[in-house]
Amino acid sequence: MTRTQLYLITPPKINIDDFARDLSAALDGGPVASVQLRLKDATDTDIITAAQVLMPICHARDVAFIINDRPDIARDVKADGVHVGQDDMPYAEARTIVGPDSIVGVTCKDSRHLSMTAAEQGADYVAFGAFYDTDTKDGTSPADIAILTWWAELFEVPSVAIGGITVDNAAPLIEAGADFIAVCGGVWNHAKGPQEAVKEFTALL
Repeated sequence: MTRTQLYLITPPKINIDDFARDLSAALDGGPVASVQLRLKDATDTDIITAAQVLMPICHARDVAFIINDRPDIARDVKADGVHVGQDDMPYAEARTIVGPDSIVGVTCKDSRHLSMTAAEQGADYVAFGAFYDTDTKDGTSPADIAILTWWAELFEVPSVAIGGITVDNAAPLIEAGADFIAVCGGVWNHAKGPQEAVKEFTALL
């Protein structure tokens, strides 16, 4: 069984200079597989500017940089990939935009059907969740942890567990077989700061 890896998601709103420092600190706290830029209500210019500042911080540490929802911007800034939700655009359209060599991850919520479809089409990972209450995403349906075990036993495509994950509640998801745990507030809002949060996740993983 492969070791679960950490997948960080940015807060929905950031001050770019402050967040660049927080991101650097977090990535220096331990191994991180990827960072997803997920800005809410941001202009294209805001997203592009954030990517231009944050992507080099990630790449300097061999961390993949993924942009949420916007394959066009991911392609234009040469990000490593894009993450698309069920309400954003179909996998095939995202793949056409970013090309064959980019990562394309797909939100599958708590749906076995959606996850199998995404994997068959060629998704690089499927994301399940939300597993716990989350402030960063509205209208999420709770996911059953058993879906992670089902997926791990049957499929090669990696799974990402998402939604309200903290150091205190991550263990069951890791034990269930998640390949990645996607964390937002559990790192950026950690009482001792993002670097200590990543250190604690690293110890857990």
